[in-house]
Amino acid sequence: MRQKIKQFFSELDFSWRSLKDYGLIMLGSLIQALAMIFFLVPAQLVNGGISGAGQLLHYAFGWPIGLIVFLGNLPLFILGWRYLGGPKFALRTILAIVSFSVFTDTIMYFVGDVAITRDPVLNTLYGGIVLGIGLGIVYLGRGTSGGTDILGRILNRQLGISISMAYMITDSLVVLIAGFFFGWDKALYGLMMIYLSGAAADRTLEGSNVIREAMIVTDEVEAIVKAISDELDRGTTVLEAKGGYTGKHRPVIYCAVTASEVVRLKTIVKDLDPDAFMVVGHANEALGEGFVPLKEASPVSHAKTRSNGTS
Repeated sequence: MRQKIKQFFSELDFSWRSLKDYGLIMLGSLIQALAMIFFLVPAQLVNGGISGAGQLLHYAFGWPIGLIVFLGNLPLFILGWRYLGGPKFALRTILAIVSFSVFTDTIMYFVGDVAITRDPVLNTLYGGIVLGIGLGIVYLGRGTSGGTDILGRILNRQLGISISMAYMITDSLVVLIAGFFFGWDKALYGLMMIYLSGAAADRTLEGSNVIREAMIVTDEVEAIVKAISDELDRGTTVLEAKGGYTGKHRPVIYCAVTASEVVRLKTIVKDLDPDAFMVVGHANEALGEGFVPLKEASPVSHAKTRSNGTS
């Protein structure tokens, strides 16, 4: 036991970058707590996972939501420690869980049941967006929302069940129970809120810069490469390719631009080679010269995120 404790503290990371991450986790947890208190609880919009179960028990017996979330996360936290690994996982996860629990119960103790609006649509919209922003900030801090987030990752790793499927099962179960308690109209609003929170979390992770990637097949390679460099100040990569039908060797220009630069890129290609073939696609992120430096990039994946916060 002494050896395990010693190893735990030796593996903890208190560098400036990690401290910044811890601050983001606490900020995100606070925002999630505010969404819960001012939008979800007054409107009886039940979230998914353990926080949703905490809401149900709060409505039924008056128990503190934060305390229920904390207690419900303990067994899952132990499983996560064993299967997902290490002090770094433990510290970030328990920080998110404890912060959300403390913020929720403390603020509710002082402000009570305060609703900004009683309109169910507005509560669904703003509750989902604010909750998702908080969740996205937690992920930016390389944190986990705990709860069924942990369970989903364990099931994915141990049994091969997709994370999205695990989330769907747990969230659907809680929302189904909420439908019996509060009516199916509120259950449907809850599903909308969960979807919106996921979209808001994704947007928070992606930031304001939407990236596009373009591939251009043209006979005017040098002219277009020069124009992209001069007019857009973007780098390009020329790939060697062969036409599937003609068998001819055709160079392909690859480049990444922001969404606002796509129209200018199309104009460049159109003016220099109207017969060119061009494909523009979506990219989640661009790292390196001209975009976010790789050393400053968040390691958080931009795959679809967990929708329901500290679940």
